[in-house]
Amino acid sequence: MQCNYLRCREFALNQLEKLQERPESGQGMVEYALILVLIAVVVIVILTTVGHRVNNIFSNISHGLST
Repeated sequence: MQCNYLRCREFALNQLEKLQERPESGQGMVEYALILVLIAVVVIVILTTVGHRVNNIFSNISHGLST
């Protein structure tokens, strides 16, 4: 019984050491996600601004053609 406990403890300690040695790849993923969110916000703001202007231009053209 004591032998099984020691093996389980040794296994758990070895697994913890392996986890601590791994490089932190999650940090890079978070940085990429933040960059993508920033780009998405900028694109939405630009499209909203340009969208109103384009809508006004087409409205003016449409009114000009109908008269």
